[in-house]
Amino acid sequence: MRAVVQRVNGASVVVDGETVGEITGEGLCVLVGVRHDDTAEQAAQLARKLWGLRVLTGEKSCSDVDAPLLVISQFTLYGDTRKGRRPSWLAAAPGSVAEPLVDEVCARLRELGATVAEGRFGADMKVSLLNDGPFTVLVEV
Repeated sequence: MRAVVQRVNGASVVVDGETVGEITGEGLCVLVGVRHDDTAEQAAQLARKLWGLRVLTGEKSCSDVDAPLLVISQFTLYGDTRKGRRPSWLAAAPGSVAEPLVDEVCARLRELGATVAEGRFGADMKVSLLNDGPFTVLVEV
């Protein structure tokens, strides 16, 4: 699994004019990509990593300051652009594999005590955020 993690001061996801997920204040916007062979244990590992990642102001984590996370599935994180002009999506898991694992990340975060907002799997989402820093890191498990 791969996640692009952005420290934000607010973020939201809109689908067909409706806000389906939103966080306010300091938190993390997390784009999650899933491969064919990723597992529920990797989803749990990613959740633990996100909850404890010390990237907020003062080197704090979401768990330290009870900061919210907005989690959005994004298969394009496994796009391969090494050949030609069109990305290949072969490494990205199909929805039947990816959706339950992204759901597992969110469920495990909630079990840890996190406030989690979500995008809508497979939808044409409009994501808005205020990147704080800017600060963006790649996390792989």
